[in-house]
Amino acid sequence: MTRAPLPKVFITCAITGNITRPEQTPYLPITPQQIADSALEAAEVGAAIAHIHVRDPKTGQPSMKLDLYREVIDRIRSKNAELIINLTTGPGGRFVPSDHDPRIAAEGTTLMLPERRVDHIVALKPDICTLDLNTMNSGGQVVINTPTNVRRMAKVIADTGVKPEIELFDSGDIALLHDLVADGTLKGPLLTSFVLGVKYGFQPSSETVLYARNLLPPNAAFTAIGIGRSAYHMVAQSYLAGGHVRVGLEDAVYLDRGVLAPSNAALVTKARRIAEDLGAQIATPSEARTILGLREAASQDA
Repeated sequence: MTRAPLPKVFITCAITGNITRPEQTPYLPITPQQIADSALEAAEVGAAIAHIHVRDPKTGQPSMKLDLYREVIDRIRSKNAELIINLTTGPGGRFVPSDHDPRIAAEGTTLMLPERRVDHIVALKPDICTLDLNTMNSGGQVVINTPTNVRRMAKVIADTGVKPEIELFDSGDIALLHDLVADGTLKGPLLTSFVLGVKYGFQPSSETVLYARNLLPPNAAFTAIGIGRSAYHMVAQSYLAGGHVRVGLEDAVYLDRGVLAPSNAALVTKARRIAEDLGAQIATPSEARTILGLREAASQDA
């Protein structure tokens, strides 16, 4: 199957993430104000979507506190009503087996009821939220998203009226996606992303992007996300394969070899230049809302 590059491409900026460590870069946004300001700066240079995680302001560690999400959204919305907000639901699926008994969870386990992983989605009603379909090794740990739990999360998301972005880490995740479409759990038009570069998942290459794209249900939108050194390769590959673009300090901390990115805006600026040099036209947030079938900003709930 062939697919021509899209007439308009939106850029997602993944602001801080769950895995990037503060010791990797001094430029990682930590506090709600830093996260919101970084998202606004990214929007000024071309990002249509801000993908948001939050962190404990004192420790820099990942957090799921509702008040932190609320503060980030309020700060963004007070200055930019158009920027599309995409909240994560990824945290809450990690299991670390103890050394003495693998049935017992060790420190670092975050497993929680699937409905709790989307509490902030119900409360805040962002434009988009992620829905991960991966069950896989992640470092020395395991991420668990069983089909049953995915369905439970998807129901809450659908009932809330938020559009899910389906994150796919390997080909088996796309097989599950087809099952979720077939039984009505997920309804189109679908928004998906391929995560490429995680050690035990999809590996970043043009062949992988085309293979994953060709497995998708018809008319599904996609973004190929490169992790680490593959970030900018995947910007180009995603656009050339007919997809959209994502960068951000969640995915990669370097602007160039040995040069730390001073901001998310710098990463977006480079990604935009790559895409435009290949012929892309970058969608504004309003245009991205139309592409994705989202509500206009002016008609959103306060």
